Formats: sequence, structure tokens, C-alpha cells
Amino acid sequence: MRAVRVLPDVSGINKTFDYLVPSRWAPVIRVGSLVRVDLNGRRVAGWVVDIDPEALEGVALREISKVSSAGPPPEVVDLAHWAAHRWAGRPATVLKSAMPERMLGAYPAPSDEPVRTLPPASPLAHQAFSTAGITVLQLPPSHDPVDAAIAAAALGDALIVTPDVGQARRIGAAVRAAGGRIGLAGRDFAQVAASGSVVGARSGVWSPLRSVAAVLVVDEHEESLQEERNPTWHARDVAIERARRAGVPCVLLSPAPSLAALAAADQVIRPSRADERRGWPLVRVADQRTEEARRTGLFSDELVRLLRSERRVVCILNRKGRAPMLACASCGELVRTEDGERLMTEVEVDGRRVLQSTDGEERPLICAVCTGTKLKRLRLGVNRAAEELAALAGEPVGEVTAETDRDDIDRYRVLVGTEAALHRIDEADAVAFLDFDQELLAPRYRAGEQAMALVVRAARLVMRTSSDGEVLIQTRTPDHRVVRAAVSAQTDAFAAEESEVRRGPGFPPHGALAELSGAPADVFAESLRDQSLEDPNTHVLGPRADGRYLLRSASPEELADLLATTPRPKGRLRVAVDPPRV
Repeated sequence: MRAVRVLPDVSGINKTFDYLVPSRWAPVIRVGSLVRVDLNGRRVAGWVVDIDPEALEGVALREISKVSSAGPPPEVVDLAHWAAHRWAGRPATVLKSAMPERMLGAYPAPSDEPVRTLPPASPLAHQAFSTAGITVLQLPPSHDPVDAAIAAAALGDALIVTPDVGQARRIGAAVRAAGGRIGLAGRDFAQVAASGSVVGARSGVWSPLRSVAAVLVVDEHEESLQEERNPTWHARDVAIERARRAGVPCVLLSPAPSLAALAAADQVIRPSRADERRGWPLVRVADQRTEEARRTGLFSDELVRLLRSERRVVCILNRKGRAPMLACASCGELVRTEDGERLMTEVEVDGRRVLQSTDGEERPLICAVCTGTKLKRLRLGVNRAAEELAALAGEPVGEVTAETDRDDIDRYRVLVGTEAALHRIDEADAVAFLDFDQELLAPRYRAGEQAMALVVRAARLVMRTSSDGEVLIQTRTPDHRVVRAAVSAQTDAFAAEESEVRRGPGFPPHGALAELSGAPADVFAESLRDQSLEDPNTHVLGPRADGRYLLRSASPEELADLLATTPRPKGRLRVAVDPPRV
């Protein structure tokens, strides 16, 4: 009987075991097959990761009990091992994302249906897919990604990844309508393994394809493309690696490309300045530092104008309750750190002072701009904002939450909610960010990119049904690079400034980060410090008040090697590589 090497799907076990294949299973066994095996007195699931491994002398092997399902092809199994190393996790956890929704006996035979010729793509999309390598295709929010998807599918079996399933279904329907053969990741696992392209959300990047001809990642800047559980792999980076191994074009499509995408790109393609400007809505800024704004709080004259119009307005406020900010009562400036990048809060440290908890910067209760000593707290949340907006609009205002019914959303002309409202509402004439400073000055290294992503989503919403859509940004930092880029519709200018801000502290893409948490984090952090004593590019920072540590290294490869070679203590340790919100 043949022997196979099996990776068990058992928590706490990250090694392989050899088994024999009974003759009845021999015709269907292959690398990637999901099998059942006996291990330590119980029957467990596992994946075949090697066939006919080198035999160990004097070891009697057990037989596998069952072949449960066809799994990912060998190249995806190998890719899963790469991702597990890159993001410091278990290969078995990654392989779960690469499995079909239902058990599958075998892949079907390739379709003999003739491939139809797809319509020609736009010149920019055609240029992006014309050569192998990584291309960032920066197109404005009004651009329909279907054009790029058709260009990818025209080359053969294409892998298309989107931030959410709804967008994947829409793109799939459009490609089929154009004559392309395409399936939905997970649901059509067997179909795409035999022939055709595939489109899906984050886990779709692991889909089997007979032969990858092109790779497209839509809205690569979206956070939903990163896995929240360990290992925290990112679909964009997995797509890049998969395309590199296949030697095919990989196109990263976005109105505001992430710094990670720009750093990885071989080329960046943009439309003309006039075309880019036309693809963005009008973005207005309401300066909340003015005397009138300080008197009326969150409700500027521009906002009142929108509320009292006939237009449908969506108001975004990322504060459900009592999230506080401090502002100077004299000049209206927010209380920020010396570099102007983060908000500070009031604390009792040898008297009343302001503090930035992330890096420990503190000073007396004094405005750094006008030296005023009278500071005020800004506390308005969504519930209270809805009441005050209703009074200004002269009609009821709907609150949008994750539980709000679609019918309730459609009943209101004016709506208010957290950023989740941008995902739940289909149509709007205007979007108003009531207090954008919480996004711009959040104590996270990616706060600027995350704020820009909100503007992009708002821009896309208001341009979906109207050419005169409008985005209103209320802020006390109108000179911030995100605000300037949104007003001028020049996200490449924002990316250049953002890159320089991160260069000094060595934040990605100028370095690599991992966040350590859990009970054994202290022990693991000390081991990492010992491992990195002779490496000036590696630093262990912390602990923070919540017991978390931050590990910083010069590159993702160095970080992955360090995490792989440092013994892990027992206990529930979480290692989040490339954490988006630290």
C-alpha cells in the first residue's frame, strides 16, 4: 500500500504523521484530500500533504480510515504552508479556508464547452493585464470594477477577489452576462476546479483553478480582506504570491491604494487628471474651529443646508456613547500630540494633565496652539445626534445599526449611524461625516488609510445614482493630508505624505509588525527580546496597560523567521501579524 503524510486538524498539534492508503481509497487520494485518521486514540480529520514520503525504518504505519472530501490542489496546499509561516499560524487553520462548502467526492472532468470571446476592456484595464507582475490600477470611486474583471477573465481562468460576497455576486453575474465562464468561490468549488474563472470574498483567494491566468483584487485597500482570526493572512498578499508563483499578471484595483500595495507594485497605472477628478464627487469641508461652529457643536451651516434640502442624507458618527475628545474653548483646536497625529485625553497624573496613552506623551492642560487653559469635552453620540438632527431637519431621523431592518432604512430621508451605515445603505445623495477627527487622529498607525477608505466608500455611495453627489467632512483639522487629498481627488498625494509619516518609526511598509496578547505574552515577549538582542532592526515594545506587546522588525520575512524560531510557551497566546488597528 502507498503511504501518505497527513496534517491533522487538531488544535495544539502542528506536525505531520504518516499513514497507509488502503486499496479502496488509492484511486481518489491526492495531495489536498481531506481524510479521517486515528490519532492518540481518537479519529480526527486531516489533509494529505505528501504522497509516498520517505519511509521511516522500523515504524509500523496505520491505515487511513476514510477519504472524506476532495480538497485544495497541491499548489494551494503549498501556498497555505507559505501563508502559515508568513503570518505565524498553523497551516491547518489556513487550509480550512481553502475547503469547499460541502464535501466533494472528486473534481469533475473539464468542460468541453467552447470559450466565448469577451468584449474588449477599457485601455487602462487592458494595459494593467498586458504583462506579468504586480500592477496597481488606481481608478476613481465612480469606476465599475466589472471592466477589470472582464479583462482578467478574457485571459483565461482568472482569480478575482472582492471585499464582500455581495460585490462578488454582482461581478460574477456581469462576467457571465458578457459571455464568461465564472463561478462563486466556495459554492462552485467543483466547477471552478474543472474550468473557468472564480470570484469571491476574502477566502476566495484559496479557490482551486485548473490553471491561473490572471489575478485581480478589487478594492485592495479594504480591511475586510484581512482574516481576523489567527493566522491573520491578507487576501491581497496571498493573491500577489499566488500570481508570482504562476507567473501571471496580478492587478490591485483601488481608488486609494494602500501603502502596502504601492510598495509591492511593479507599476502604477492612473487615469488622466481630468478623468480622475470627474470620478469623484464634490467634497466639502466644514471647519469646526470657527466661532460659529464652536457655538453650534457638530452642526455646521453646510450640514443644516443639506438637512433642509430635499436630498437623502446619511450622517456618520463613530461614537455610540460617550467617547470623549478635548478641544480648546478659545481657538477650537483639538488637543493633539506634538506631531499633530493623535488625540490626547485628560488624566490625573500629578494633577490634571493631558496624555497620549500609546506613546506616553503628556503635558499640562494647555492648548498647544494658543496656550489657552480652558478645554472642553466633546461627547455627542449617535443617539443624541439623531434627536438634534431631527430638530434641525424638521422630520424624524432614522438610526442605522447592524440590526436595523431594510424597510426601516427606506422609510427615512435622513439617517445617522456609525460607519456601518455606509455598508447597509444602498442609495444617498449626500454623506456627512459629523466628526471626522476621530478617524483622522485615532491612535493607530493606519488611521489615515482607514479614514481615506471611509471617504472612498462615501464617495461611491453618493455617485451610485447621482452625478451631483456630495460628501461633507466636518473637522477641526482641515489641513490634514486625508482631507486635502479628498477635496482635490488626489489620493496619490496622500499616499506620498503618509509614507513619509510612517518611515521614521518604521511602520509598514517600511517595516513589519506583530501584536502579542494573551496570558503567555509576557514570557514570549522576553524570549523574543533574547532572540533579537543582536538585531538592531528588531524591537519588542510594551507591555501596554492591557498587557499587549508590539514586535517590530525590518521586513515581513525577518519577522516571520523570528516568530517561527522562537519557542512558544504553553497557554492561549495570540500573535497577530500585520495588525490593522494598532
